[in-house]
Amino acid sequence: MSMARPHLAILAALLCFLSCNGGAASDAVSDSCDAIRDFVDAAFCASRLRSVPGAAAADRHGHLLMAADLAAASGASARDAAAAMAREAEPAAAEVPAAAAARDALEACGMLYGSASVPALRLMRGYAAARSWGAARALLPLTGQAGIGCDAALAGAGTEAAAGRMAGANREFDQLSTMATALLNKVS
Repeated sequence: MSMARPHLAILAALLCFLSCNGGAASDAVSDSCDAIRDFVDAAFCASRLRSVPGAAAADRHGHLLMAADLAAASGASARDAAAAMAREAEPAAAEVPAAAAARDALEACGMLYGSASVPALRLMRGYAAARSWGAARALLPLTGQAGIGCDAALAGAGTEAAAGRMAGANREFDQLSTMATALLNKVS
């Protein structure tokens, strides 16, 4: 019994401290990420937002803009990776059907990122910055299509190596574009 008393005293002091100081301090990044945890892993969200200078002081609207920037940058990087891999496959494409299929799928990935999702994310970000919610929402069908579409294009026979090389970039983009979409839905 005597061992329980010090533990109870520590617990009581902790409860008093928390109640007197309004509970555990919460930060804006955690609040934004907790708000969208049904759609995006909160730890992933917090990690990516905290990589942006000023995120700790930003509100949810600011986090939306940061997430859109992160997703657009990730998409541009994936587009560049797909284009580079398509160029690498080009020499063998004339002689090896699987190399031609991989090249074509990678070119499709580059098109999806470069012509649809990345420009749509940049436009959505501009509309969201201006708080033009209807215009921002109108772009949502395009913003996340590249990662999913690239995975589908690379699902064909003979493209396993290319699919493996693009998997991480596609997943990162999917998570970031979902994060931007979920934050848009929370602020508008």
